[in-house]
Amino acid sequence: MARLIREGANRWRAMRLYRRRLGAGERFRRLYGESPLQLLLLLASFALCAYAGIRLLRGDWPLILLWFVGAAVLHDLVLVPLYSLGDRGAEAVLRSGRGRSGGEPPGGEPPGHDTRGEHGPGVNHLRVPAFLSLLLLLVYWPLVLRASKPYEDATRLSIDVFLGRWLLITAALFALSAVWLVVRLYRDRRRARAEVES
Repeated sequence: MARLIREGANRWRAMRLYRRRLGAGERFRRLYGESPLQLLLLLASFALCAYAGIRLLRGDWPLILLWFVGAAVLHDLVLVPLYSLGDRGAEAVLRSGRGRSGGEPPGGEPPGHDTRGEHGPGVNHLRVPAFLSLLLLLVYWPLVLRASKPYEDATRLSIDVFLGRWLLITAALFALSAVWLVVRLYRDRRRARAEVES
């Protein structure tokens, strides 16, 4: 019992000595988990967001709040299921095409092989241009859908060109992605052939 008390007292003294040797910054990092600068930047960003929110909501705050809640509900209840369905559909089509083209072993997957999270090589080549195209549409939808009369009044420019430009940009994104996929598949095939030959 006396030995346990001595060991406890020695540990307590060692901890006190260790804490004395630690600087204030190191003690703060051990308690908070990050440096004081990170906390300062975080508080400054919160203050900036609060200031921007107060300035933004100074005018028609009920309409802005309604728009914000409506956009969040529309995104979560309508757009997210559509994203997911489109993504799952593209993944299923590419996976079944890969299976028919002989990319998989003749007997299917080996027993115990987990295919969750796997997808064909082209899924990301559809995801990225689709994401960029939808992002452009989200930012410029009043112009693309010809719903912005103030733009024409303020600039004296026609908004009829935006739909065609958005479609051209979308086609260019998908074309670039397809070219990159072809290059990638060609390089992978050459590498596989070189490994077989060596």
